[in-house]
Amino acid sequence: MKKQEHVPVQNEILAKRQYWTSISIIGTLFFIFGFITWLNGILIPYLEIACELTTFQSLMVAFAFYISYTFMALPASQVLKITGFKNGMVTGLFIMAFGALVFIPAALMRVYGIFLAGLFIQGTGLTLLQTASNPYITIIGPRETAAKRISIMGICNKIAGALAPLILAYFILSDGDAFVEKLGTLGNIERTAALDELASRVIAPYIVIAAVLAILAMAVRISPLPEIETEQEDTEHRMLSSSRNSIFKFPHLWLGALALFLYVGVEVIAGDTIIRYGIALGIPIAQAKAFTTYTLLLMVAGYVLLGIILIPRVISQRTALKISAVLGMVFTLSAIFTEGITSILFIALLGFANALVWPAIWPLAIHNLGRFIKTGSSVLIMMIAGGALLPLLWGKLADVSQDHPQSAYWICLPCYLYILYYAISGYRAGIKDEPEKPGVKNPGTIQ
Repeated sequence: MKKQEHVPVQNEILAKRQYWTSISIIGTLFFIFGFITWLNGILIPYLEIACELTTFQSLMVAFAFYISYTFMALPASQVLKITGFKNGMVTGLFIMAFGALVFIPAALMRVYGIFLAGLFIQGTGLTLLQTASNPYITIIGPRETAAKRISIMGICNKIAGALAPLILAYFILSDGDAFVEKLGTLGNIERTAALDELASRVIAPYIVIAAVLAILAMAVRISPLPEIETEQEDTEHRMLSSSRNSIFKFPHLWLGALALFLYVGVEVIAGDTIIRYGIALGIPIAQAKAFTTYTLLLMVAGYVLLGIILIPRVISQRTALKISAVLGMVFTLSAIFTEGITSILFIALLGFANALVWPAIWPLAIHNLGRFIKTGSSVLIMMIAGGALLPLLWGKLADVSQDHPQSAYWICLPCYLYILYYAISGYRAGIKDEPEKPGVKNPGTIQ
């Protein structure tokens, strides 16, 4: 009798240990791709100087990185069906390592197109990594606490993002103001030599990044991370998805995909343009290089306050999404109608407003997808392309309105308005028409 009573307790302990081990491994992955992603904040002004670019051209950094999600998300879904989540993550890390190594010939030749190719390859690896890790962290535990788990991942991601531009700036742009001032005094030959030297500074950091990514890939391969079989959903998911034979019959997914597209666009605008915006306002590079870090630290504060402390004890995931959208509109308007460091502060505060948007939209959008969850996840990952297109439009607006650079941020307002719509009613599209079946909670009651 004692042995029989002890076995379930032991199994429960092992299950909890495996759960937290899995959370720790996925958290490390979120840290890594947060670090890689938010390097763009300092790469944009760095490459603008090194490759002599306009603001619009420099924002091609974000475009090349994020557009890879559009092209690779659906192929990534097919890869995951073959490899499973774990091996898919390993493959993604190795692809990212290769993309980092492409920076070596790009720097040696100082060719902007090769830099963009390296960024596209890194984005390709991240597409595979995120297509695996986002649904993994969502379905590894109870759905009602999914936003909390994603918030923990977001903290790992954004802490890495806060560190990334500062660390890279130390190696490649620590003397940015003096370098730019000196550049204006040089002749053509000396100017070319100085720019070549500036470009070469990126080689050593990216060799280290490639090595770390390769080591992490091997570590994940031998880790005890369990495989999750999404083809065998629980009874509720099977019943609710049995009448739908196409991914296009889930309108709440597609409306959520558009919300994610717009969200990623404003998130990247807030994080990747703030340094360039500060420089345009006349703030020295030595001070402006920390602005992306401020944005991401405020994002971490949002994850902790809204995602960890308040959800689901005090507010629901959907309520957090509504609050985030309203704050985004308030901070955007405040940034537009103020000047100087005050305007910069409101752009940084967009990080706080943005914190819970991804964690709240994701579980609402993939709710009840059943056997379509991998394809649905790929669709959502494709929407990261918002980070490619909207910042590029911001760059064009910034070039046009150089006398009033705040005007470029008008692009954020309609994005937050749509996110508010999705939080209020868009998330229910199609779901509310499902017939309620015995023993199954009506999916229209998502909170």
